[in-house]
Amino acid sequence: MQAVFLAAGRGTRLRPLTYHVPKPMVRVAGKNLLEHNIERLPAEIDEIILVIGYLGEQIINHFGKEFAGRKITYVKQNNLLGSGHALHACREHLRDRFLVLMGDDIYSADDIKRCLGHEQCILTQPMTGKFSGGRIILNSAGNLENIIEGIHNQSKSLANVGMYVLKPEFFEYDLVKIPDKDEYGLPQTLVDVAKDHPVKIEKASFWLQVGDLDALKRAEKILKN
Repeated sequence: MQAVFLAAGRGTRLRPLTYHVPKPMVRVAGKNLLEHNIERLPAEIDEIILVIGYLGEQIINHFGKEFAGRKITYVKQNNLLGSGHALHACREHLRDRFLVLMGDDIYSADDIKRCLGHEQCILTQPMTGKFSGGRIILNSAGNLENIIEGIHNQSKSLANVGMYVLKPEFFEYDLVKIPDKDEYGLPQTLVDVAKDHPVKIEKASFWLQVGDLDALKRAEKILKN
């Protein structure tokens, strides 16, 4: 099975660290962000596809053609046109059902395994009160119905944390453009997929979103403990 890491972004909120280092290569608790996630992958993942862009040669130089016993394939996203566009760039390399993770967040091995127990799945984080991001809407069967982007303030919500188990049928659907942006979203496109192919919901037991310098400091403290 293959795992795709989306690792092409510029990481502007982690500047000045990312002026000369791509965000997924930023180090926390002795390892870079990609290494933390790769070591959490289950044994059934035998190939990693890294979507690279900004300063991507540093990622290639570090990981090479094989890392931790797994083949590494690189896909260059020359134009940063969103997560859906990044995944579509991998289409010719993907053979069957696959895992997708953000290259700059840190997930848990247990959550990955539980998600892989479904044909298709999206990992979510229970939230209370105000948060910014994608809010998950469930259908009557408890599966994915919609993802609403923006700032939310409800007593209870489920947030999209950017880890997915998908099937090749994803590529049969037109990419959905994000409103007011020149980007095409993976979660927005997945909403269309979910109308025909159920997408199960799992709740994260552990998730570190390393979006800015303060979050990096928190991640350092948590991982060291």
